[in-house]
Amino acid sequence: MISEASKLRIVIKIGSSSLTSLHGEISRKKLERLVDEIVQLKDAGHEVLLVSSGAVAAGYRKLGFLERPDKLPEKQAAASIGQGLLMEAYSELFLSHGYVASQILITRSDFSDENRYLNVRNTLNVLLERGIIPIVNENDTVTVDRLKFGDNDTLSAKVAGLIGAAQLMILSDIEGLYDDDPRKNEHAKLLEKVHVITPQIEAAAGEPGSSVGTGGMKSKIDAVKIAMASGLKTFLGKAGVPNILIEAIQGKAKGTYFEPKDEVVNLTQKKQWIAFHSGPKGVIVVNKHGRDEIVKEKKSLCLSGVTQIEGTFEQGAVVKIMDNNHISIGLGVSKYSSEQLETMDYKRGNQIVDYDDLVCQLGVSLPVGV
Repeated sequence: MISEASKLRIVIKIGSSSLTSLHGEISRKKLERLVDEIVQLKDAGHEVLLVSSGAVAAGYRKLGFLERPDKLPEKQAAASIGQGLLMEAYSELFLSHGYVASQILITRSDFSDENRYLNVRNTLNVLLERGIIPIVNENDTVTVDRLKFGDNDTLSAKVAGLIGAAQLMILSDIEGLYDDDPRKNEHAKLLEKVHVITPQIEAAAGEPGSSVGTGGMKSKIDAVKIAMASGLKTFLGKAGVPNILIEAIQGKAKGTYFEPKDEVVNLTQKKQWIAFHSGPKGVIVVNKHGRDEIVKEKKSLCLSGVTQIEGTFEQGAVVKIMDNNHISIGLGVSKYSSEQLETMDYKRGNQIVDYDDLVCQLGVSLPVGV
């Protein structure tokens, strides 16, 4: 049983290999097992959003392919078939327990535009507050590579931050994060708790992706970085293990628990959008004085700290801020267009990026703009 003392908003990500059979088709048994556990969470009063892979994997055989296709049009055609099959199965199973599921298909451009980003958040909030189980996936049928999130690990972390979730659970075909590749090193140890993503952890992250999925351990670590920067706890465990979700809520499941330290910066909704979704339109290069003002003194960026403007951008655009060695400092919202900045006197002290609209990479130790 799950304690009802603490009702949580939970995002669950499930990988393709955890939903499909060896033949590449939807596994009814795997879906039933997942739905049964989500229903237990719902019965306890928790709000649950599911980020589900599996559309391409579920559809490519129905399209006549024996193996997962590599070409984009073929993958998109397979997704158009598989997404319907996946949602039909989910809807039927959840309805049998008295719950309604909804489908949300998004692209990266839905997040890069602030108005659309806020609209997605508002829609998801209404669904969750009304007891609906949103099932989110990237819109693979129309998305081109330059507009893709890349994998559903990253998508799940961004959605978790968007809706202010308390916990992100990533289920895959691996038991958690190891200090080395367990397939190559039988002495590799499972890391049960992680508070900081160190360079050593990143180096240990291999690429154990399956033939029906797109994400490996590196993509999961990138997702965890986003979640931790947003102040979210994340659990990484193996799908199909009995009661994995219920035990993960209780901190008893086998896997890796990522818990940000108290001093880790908890980005506001606005800064989450700037850091992870906006997509910088240009570059502002700053001198040592400008860098120190942002990083050490935590002040706004003034024109006197600027040495160069790169690219073309409008007033209010998000720009990348770099030092003279082209080392990234962070992202911020520019008060002026690139054309205006080029005509202004760099010796003047005009504020061009307010500190409230700036995300300092060095301050939060994450890859800004993931």
